[in-house]
Amino acid sequence: MTLSFGTDGIRGVALVELTAEVALRLGQAAATVLGNDEFLIGRDTRRSGPALQAALAAGLAAGGATVVDLGVVPTPALAFCSAERGSPAAMVSASHNPYTDNGIKLFAAGGRKLPDALEARIEVELKAERESLPADVRDRVRTEALPRSYVEHLLGSLGGRRLDGLRVAIDCANGAASVVAPDVLATAGADVVTINDRPDGTNINDHCGSTHPESLQATVLDRGADLGLAFDGDADRVLAVDADGALVDGDQLIALLALDRRERRALPGDTVVVTVMTNLGFRIAMREHGIAVHETPVGDRHVLEALEANGWALGGEQSGHIIFRDVATTGDGLLTGLAVCDAVARTGRALAELAAVMTRLPQVLRNVPVAADGRARLGDATALWEEVRAVEAALGSTGRVLLRPSGTEPVVRVMIEAADPDQAAAAVERLCAAVARELGS
Repeated sequence: MTLSFGTDGIRGVALVELTAEVALRLGQAAATVLGNDEFLIGRDTRRSGPALQAALAAGLAAGGATVVDLGVVPTPALAFCSAERGSPAAMVSASHNPYTDNGIKLFAAGGRKLPDALEARIEVELKAERESLPADVRDRVRTEALPRSYVEHLLGSLGGRRLDGLRVAIDCANGAASVVAPDVLATAGADVVTINDRPDGTNINDHCGSTHPESLQATVLDRGADLGLAFDGDADRVLAVDADGALVDGDQLIALLALDRRERRALPGDTVVVTVMTNLGFRIAMREHGIAVHETPVGDRHVLEALEANGWALGGEQSGHIIFRDVATTGDGLLTGLAVCDAVARTGRALAELAAVMTRLPQVLRNVPVAADGRARLGDATALWEEVRAVEAALGSTGRVLLRPSGTEPVVRVMIEAADPDQAAAAVERLCAAVARELGS
């Protein structure tokens, strides 16, 4: 059996690639490596979730853990419980993927995603021969409801402030946000308009949520909302919509939150952490406002590592996966949504005005198929990098080039940003041709 961890756990076609047997054996391996008496588990709303969760729980119990099944919960809620109880946890979710996929994310005791070394040990443990399951595994699994302390934690992030008078439309993506987001925002005082909060096992992320915000944009306009929040399937990320129906992406949210925190002296080191995919317009805006930008590889785990290593507080990704290290151990879409609502309510400024702190530059991204060894040869492709330097020189200070190999398929990703869309399009064509020429089969 082979299994490898990606940037956010393991994923595959539910019950075809990610089977009940894989979940069972992963549970046994995780319990053996992480070695804790109690293990928490949760899931999103996919049809395959109960079967995979049951198999995972059986594996964890067989590995010696007492399993606490929290049912349908957001991923950040499970991470919060992991930190609160000092227990490792496993989330059955494929995040923003369609219902036909599923995945398993593991958290160490304390609510943080596993480092590479622990993931490698679990992969090794998966290959070990195992005896049949002990007869008492069901006796080691119990169910509990999501504790109210998670809701109190979210509301506590407002520092006693309320959202009275603010009309907020939310799109729960027919996912895990459905069980908690409407209640939290209403308790905070917002007038809440909710859509896509009736999961049926197959409609998670289906033309809704952060990957398809069109219905939320229409709802904001139709209902006269001050803003909208679009969650993904497991509610660890969020995008926003302003009162005019315009989308506000993760880069813009991080930008406005960075300025808001700096003004309140809550941005340690006047520094924010983002990934290499963050728009150049963000970097320009932060430079103009005297905020330093620290860049990491793609993946929220890298963002969190940089935040923790340097004592910084705010970072995230363009996708809307935003981390407040001084408040949470992982990205939390609802926590981010509350922070955005709080900034609007506290300042009396519309979301569109706050988001205007940065101007997005046109960004063109292409995937170029390469030979089987093409990704490995990228770093040594001298002629290709000479072409990159020529393009960078032509773009100047208002453009940016990024080439990086995919971690999952034989392609090289080529991204160009430039103030002039035509210039960006021409540059990406030039570099895609160079990649194909140098690294193609």
